[in-house]
Amino acid sequence: MEVEISPTRKVRVLGVDKRQLENLAWCASTYGANRLHWIDGYLLCLEVYEKSFEHEIKTKEFPISQVCYTKFPEYARSYEVERGVKLPIVNVSEMRIFQNLLKAILDADREATSSSAKET
Repeated sequence: MEVEISPTRKVRVLGVDKRQLENLAWCASTYGANRLHWIDGYLLCLEVYEKSFEHEIKTKEFPISQVCYTKFPEYARSYEVERGVKLPIVNVSEMRIFQNLLKAILDADREATSSSAKET
C-alpha cells in the first residue's frame, strides 16, 4: 500500500472583511454556514463552494470566495445568534491551513491599516 500526503499548495481568498461579531454571526446563519472556525482569538466564517473542492483536487490550489473575521478572545463550542439559533464553533488552532490563513488575513489587515494611515 502506498500513501501519499499531498498538501494544498495555495489557498486563494477572493475577499476578506473584518466584521462585527453580531453581523458575522447573523450573515453566517442566514447564508447557511454550518460552522464557524476559531483560531487564536479570532472567529472566521468561510464561504466555500462545492466547486472549490473539485478545483483543489485538480490543481492543489483551494479557492475561498469570502472570509469574514472578528475578534473572539475566548473559545466557545457555539455562539447563540439569537434565541434558538446557535452556530457551532470548531477550534482549528492546531491546523496549519488555518494558521496560515489567519496570518495572511492579519498581515493584509495591518498593510491596509498602515497604508490608509499614510494617506491621511
